[in-house]
Amino acid sequence: MFTKFKNIIFCTILCAFLAFSPAFADTSTSAPINTAPLSVVATPQKYLNKTVTMKATFDKFSTLGLDYKKAMRSSTDYIGFLIQRDDVDDHNVPLSEMKLFIKRDYAEKFIELDTGDKIQITGKVFSNALGDPWIDVNKITILQKKANPDKEKK
Repeated sequence: MFTKFKNIIFCTILCAFLAFSPAFADTSTSAPINTAPLSVVATPQKYLNKTVTMKATFDKFSTLGLDYKKAMRSSTDYIGFLIQRDDVDDHNVPLSEMKLFIKRDYAEKFIELDTGDKIQITGKVFSNALGDPWIDVNKITILQKKANPDKEKK
């Protein structure tokens, strides 16, 4: 009887430990990790299957990475986009190591984005194929539009 009681206590403690252990925690509904794009590029495996939020400078829409079988996002349903490296100040360099994808119908809401606009993106890192982070972006917020003297004259 005492052995049975010890086994019950042991199982209860083990279940409680596993329930609160980070290794078994459900991170799918946890708050997004606020980070810098270069941090995600440096260690994509650290962010795999996690939601991240990053501030960045928009570069351009792109087809880079679409239809790649190991991290498939179909070019019929998705469009990619690039952000600029934030470690280069004297000219624009796209951060091509980060593959960012959004649904085409959502992208239509951001057709007015120009190179140099400041944005905040939230998305889930769904793959680290080729050693790069592949991110499904589900939210874009325009933080600041780049001043465009040509548009202001019109």
